[in-house]
Amino acid sequence: MIMEYTLHQLRILVKVAEHKSITKAAEVLHLTQPGVSIQLKKLQDQLEVPLVEIIGRKLYVTDFGQEIVEASKTILHEVNSIKNRTLAYKGFLVGQLKISVVSTAKYLMPYFLSDFIGDNAGVELKMDVTNKSDVLNSFMNNEPDFALVSVVPENINVNRIELTSNKLYFCGPKSDLNQKELKAKEISKLPLIFREQGSATRLAMEKFFVQNKVSVRKTMELTSNEAVKQAVIAGLGYSLMPIIGLKNSLVLEDIKIIPVQGLPISSTWNLIWLKDKKLSPIAQAYLNYVQENKDAIIKNKFSWYEQY
Repeated sequence: MIMEYTLHQLRILVKVAEHKSITKAAEVLHLTQPGVSIQLKKLQDQLEVPLVEIIGRKLYVTDFGQEIVEASKTILHEVNSIKNRTLAYKGFLVGQLKISVVSTAKYLMPYFLSDFIGDNAGVELKMDVTNKSDVLNSFMNNEPDFALVSVVPENINVNRIELTSNKLYFCGPKSDLNQKELKAKEISKLPLIFREQGSATRLAMEKFFVQNKVSVRKTMELTSNEAVKQAVIAGLGYSLMPIIGLKNSLVLEDIKIIPVQGLPISSTWNLIWLKDKKLSPIAQAYLNYVQENKDAIIKNKFSWYEQY
């Protein structure tokens, strides 16, 4: 029997196996759910042995399916290797660019990457998005090429490029009709939402409260800026939030900036790398790209929040 499976089908199988879900695989691959199901079935029909099975509402990869998944990974890796060798032979950049960013920076970093990645097909981006503590731990272990932080570590020798400002505002739901400026101590009367321990936003919020003798009563702790934003929109409480992630919510008026004496808190986003680090050709090329294009990117993508 002639096998006519495609690389596209093998990629789909690998993603379905990784996520144990056709729906999630479709999201990751930017495909429709029916499209993923059809391609998976075409692959399944050629092999005539079940690759996956649905029990209840859960998807399971069969033992045979797992063998095909591993073989597919090997095939896809070799195909990618051929592409990279071809690009390298033609003089293009080939390899991995590793960047670690604090979670708030996910609203910023993609704009400083998209054109560079788009212009360099042989560059594979590995971006770890986590809280400040984990970013600094990986950075001190020399794991990423660069890190993006709003607070430059004092105990590490680093080089840095300042990108743009990072402003934290006190925010509440649209139902809050109080337009007057609050005194810092008045915040203690409100239900507050914190980021998790280790978050730079959490540290800034706690520092502001201590400096202004704000007593904290009712609180909630969430592990991402997006979760905090949705909780504020739902009316669960108030929080100190980076404006960079609020553009759509401010336009839609789902969230309100509450004037508070002493706010906003301002810092700067910094792209940092270890002072003694020998940058790879890809990392050096990316650094050159940022230095040459940062002003234009900031003007085109982030000038909107200067009005606040």
